[in-house]
Amino acid sequence: MTSLPADYAQLLSAVKQRVRAAQYRALQQVNKEQMQLYWDLGRLIAERQQQQGRGKAVVETLARDLQQEFAGLSGFFVQNLWYMRQFYLEYSAN
Repeated sequence: MTSLPADYAQLLSAVKQRVRAAQYRALQQVNKEQMQLYWDLGRLIAERQQQQGRGKAVVETLARDLQQEFAGLSGFFVQNLWYMRQFYLEYSAN
């Protein structure tokens, strides 16, 4: 059996710290992109409603089509699309 250097515990600790920091940065980036997506979808829905004066049927159809296209992703339910629209409307005014 090979003996480990005396400072191995420090090396392991430093590596684990770097891995955790990289995981955290990746998670932050994913969350940022997801929020941007929700903002964009909310904007598209709000603009479409403002231009055409319709929305309920379009949002329901959009939700169904998105769920079919992206079956592995959750979040494209009718109510969530309305929340995305509300998110955009609430914070775009600021």
